Amino acid sequence: QVQLVESGGGLVQPGGSLRLSCAASGFSFSRYDMSWYRQVPGKERELVASISAAGDSTNYADSVKGRFTISRDDVKNTLSLQMSSLKPEDTAVYYCYARRWIAYWGQGTQVTVSS
Repeated sequence: QVQLVESGGGLVQPGGSLRLSCAASGFSFSRYDMSWYRQVPGKERELVASISAAGDSTNYADSVKGRFTISRDDVKNTLSLQMSSLKPEDTAVYYCYARRWIAYWGQGTQVTVSS
């Protein structure tokens, strides 16, 4: 049974930091490209950051470059997103995404940036 379980979301003040985690199970995690997406009600889901299966290539949305860092631990089967200098516009539900020739989504974790 494939599972992607996000955690680490919550309420944070502008300028603050959060670290999201995604625990993967039920598939060969190390063979999958992994990504974080986010979605705001009424808008399309957007790519935030991605990392290759080998871990040697990362990609970021322009809006988060320099503030967010994606990483993976293939021993613990965990994907992470370190978010710093958070802004109110970063408020969204954040989703973990795994892709090879099939794709899987997590259930999402809410991040709210507000004073």
